[in-house]
Amino acid sequence: MQLFNTLTRKKEEFVPMEPGKVRMYVCGPTVYNLIHIGNARPMIIFDTIRRYMEYKGYEVNYVSNFTDVDDKIIKKAQEEGVSSAEISERYIKECVQDMTGMNVKPATTHPRATQEIDGMIEMISTLIDKGYAYAAADGTVYFRVKKFDEYGKLSHKNLDDLQSGFRALQVSGEEQKEDPLDFVLWKPKKEGEPFWTSPWCDGRPGWHIECSVMSKKYLGDEIDIHAGGEDLIFPHHENEIAQSECANGKTFARYWMHNAFLNIDNHKMSKSLGNFRTVREIAKEYDLQVLRLFMLSAHYRSPLNFSADLMESSKSALERIREAASRLKDRCEAGAGIPLSDAEEKLLAEAAEFTKRFEEAMDDDFNTADAVSVIFELVRFSNANTDEGSSAAFAQALLDQLQMLSDVCGLILFPPKEDLDAEIESLIEARQEARKNKDFARADQIRDQLLSMGIQLKDTREGVKWTRI
Repeated sequence: MQLFNTLTRKKEEFVPMEPGKVRMYVCGPTVYNLIHIGNARPMIIFDTIRRYMEYKGYEVNYVSNFTDVDDKIIKKAQEEGVSSAEISERYIKECVQDMTGMNVKPATTHPRATQEIDGMIEMISTLIDKGYAYAAADGTVYFRVKKFDEYGKLSHKNLDDLQSGFRALQVSGEEQKEDPLDFVLWKPKKEGEPFWTSPWCDGRPGWHIECSVMSKKYLGDEIDIHAGGEDLIFPHHENEIAQSECANGKTFARYWMHNAFLNIDNHKMSKSLGNFRTVREIAKEYDLQVLRLFMLSAHYRSPLNFSADLMESSKSALERIREAASRLKDRCEAGAGIPLSDAEEKLLAEAAEFTKRFEEAMDDDFNTADAVSVIFELVRFSNANTDEGSSAAFAQALLDQLQMLSDVCGLILFPPKEDLDAEIESLIEARQEARKNKDFARADQIRDQLLSMGIQLKDTREGVKWTRI
């Protein structure tokens, strides 16, 4: 299994520290609002990578945090006149709802920053004792960037270039730093803000220290994979490396993985442009499985452009997969008395190649675009090779294969059946009766009426199927 390591800028063979086990940390959202589709991309991508590793037999300890103390959370709380805890609790619940809709598996652990303050104070104290950090007169604690010789190794930034950049952007309070590059580990409280007592002042942690501590507590001093969006490479992940390696005296993460940005209609997503889309908004228009399939349609390191046309294309694609699965399921029932033929055995041997090619795509830096293409080839193969004479064993084998590959991608082939209200049920029955009586004008009229009510009918060999649109 090869993966692209941001640290070395090349693909490397994945070799876990402990055979058969993977320790993986993925930076989670700051919970001050509904998550947007930019947040959704790493959630879906790294969930799929986790699923594939589990498919390959690894035991994955997957940790993804919630940042539940932050300037944005505090600002939102002040605007609403409630506590920061109320804001973060509300949006953690909303985030979990959206993640469930996207079929993102719950992490092994979802730590919250506010529950790990003691560990942060302990790591900061260790950094001070080792000479890597210092407290200013007002109680702010800073990390000495230049004392860590390898600073910049992830982002491949040059310290001299960073230094000149900081000189051009002087910030208030910088005079108490020993060096403009030094970053905050602990900051004093402000009026009306949540705070915790520390040896330096009443205050709260800096953002970067939070992930270092949560990763250490739930995964250990060293981990296999650290992942997140490419916007986190600098300064967040760079600072995590500095803190963790200086405090623990060990390599922090062996492999660093980052997904590329998501654009909206070829523009960066922003509220000012009016193209800011939340996952909840998308859920009003589409099954969130459509969003998931869309996210997997490009390689995770490639920029991805979100548009209505591409979502419609993903919607149609998901329907094709589900229709193929439904046909196979129906055939499993109808072909119960038909024995598996020699010709079908040969076809199943051919079909095994799809699984092999799916794995080759995923083993090559988790190329989900190629892996999804293989699923569609399997769909075409099953459609072309199953008919009224197919055996249940043949149909079941193809369905099992389709189910297995779809599961790796987190795609749900058989969503829970939705109960239709009595009026719609009676209309469908009336249309069936009209067709039986060869009253096709009446049947078409009912079909159009149902379509106006958001119910689309499809006549198949196995009977009438309906979908909500």
